Formats: sequence, structure tokens, C-alpha cells
Amino acid sequence: MAVTVANASGRPSFRQEAVDFIRFIVRPSVGPRLPGRSVGHGEWLDWFPGVPVGRLVQWACALWAVNLVFLGPIALAAAGAGGAEHRLNLGNIPWLQALFWAPVVEELVFRYGLRRPLRALWLVPLAAYALLSGPEAHAIALVCVVVLLCWWQASTRSLLSQKPMTWRLQRAYLSGFPLLVHSSCLLFAAVHLNNFSLNQTPWWLMPLLVLPQWLTGLALAWLRVRQGIGASMLLHGIFNGGPLLVVWLVLQWIPLPPG
Repeated sequence: MAVTVANASGRPSFRQEAVDFIRFIVRPSVGPRLPGRSVGHGEWLDWFPGVPVGRLVQWACALWAVNLVFLGPIALAAAGAGGAEHRLNLGNIPWLQALFWAPVVEELVFRYGLRRPLRALWLVPLAAYALLSGPEAHAIALVCVVVLLCWWQASTRSLLSQKPMTWRLQRAYLSGFPLLVHSSCLLFAAVHLNNFSLNQTPWWLMPLLVLPQWLTGLALAWLRVRQGIGASMLLHGIFNGGPLLVVWLVLQWIPLPPG
């Protein structure tokens, strides 16, 4: 298991984190956490790990660059070849859904259980129901209850807190962890096919449409495991917000034609 060495400030450099990320892609592992996290109760720090926002912006910029230069053109070519169209309504940019709803709900569904597998048995089905329901009032209320329950358990160490797994279960979980990580990233990408009107797109082109989401899912999975669920939610929101901000700025200069 590779250990990332921290710099003089106690936190790994971006280059060191990038190397650890590549190692994680090749062989996902549950640990170790990255150096430089705040000291305190582990469950509470899972939500508030103290990761600098500037570092998360660096990761978002790296993902935007890879998607813009490599994966984005492949996705656009696949969409053009298959006739798929993005569902984004430029006249009504979904800011709240992109910046808050999707980062919280999707991280709960696809990545929370990577370090809390037993608690995920009750949390993930509830979050998945909210994800399928969309940002309706009852789904928003359900997600708020789920998050508050997690915070309550972290602050009180209640009886609902995750119990230690047996040795045999731990061994099985660690053995299957790489498959779990990569399966969750593929499923995360597949869900984003819903962003497209697929029309007559052949099935073998569909994976190419969501290559950017696949890479982003890998980065979010790495960050969730190495830093915490709060960090992955925040990076998710930053990543979603950047392209939407660019679209909004462009529309301020070149308004959509009427009708």
C-alpha cells in the first residue's frame, strides 16, 4: 500500500495527490487517508475534513482540462454520430440542482458507502429513492433527514453508529473493494445518460457520451476515500458549477434568439 509523503506544510502537494490518484485508479484501496487532515472524531471529519478549497479548485481545473482536451471531444463526436442531444435548457440553467442537489445526493448514493459499508445498507436506498424522485419537496426533506442523522451519529456516537465489521467481512470487503469502486464509477457515469435525448444512438456509443462523468467519478471516489464525503461533495459542486458559469457568461454576451 503506497503512502503519500506530506510536504513541509503537512499537506501533500498537488503532484503528490495526482500520483496517489493514479495509483488509486490502478488499485483502489480503502486507505490510507491523506496527510494534513484536521484532528478529531473520524466520523465527524468525514463530513468536514478541512481540505483547502483552493486544492479542490485545482482538481476541478485538472478535470475540466482533461475533459475539454481529451474526453469531451470524444463525447461530442459520439453524440454527433448517434444523434444524441443534451437536455440542458440554456434558458433555464439548473443552478441549485447542479451546485447542491446533485453533489449531495449523488455522493450519498455512489460514494458514501465506500468507507461506511454497513451504514450504507440503510442510507444508500433512501438516497437512491431521493435521486430517482428528483429535487421534489419530499425528496429534499428525506435527504436532509439522512444527512442530519449522519451528523447526529457522528456527534453523539449513538447506537445507530456503524458497528465494526467482523474480521471475515472486513477481509471480503477489502478484497472486493477495487471492483466496488470501479462498478460505482461506471454506474455513476451510466446514470448521466439521462442528461441526453439519445434518439437512435446505438448502445455501443453510449459509454462514450459519459466518459467525462466516468473520469470525474473516479476522482470523486478517490477524494471520498482519501479525504472524506464532505470533500467529494464540495469538489462535485465546484466541478458542476464551472461549465455552467461559462455558459451563463457566454449567454450574457450572446443572448439566445427569441422563440
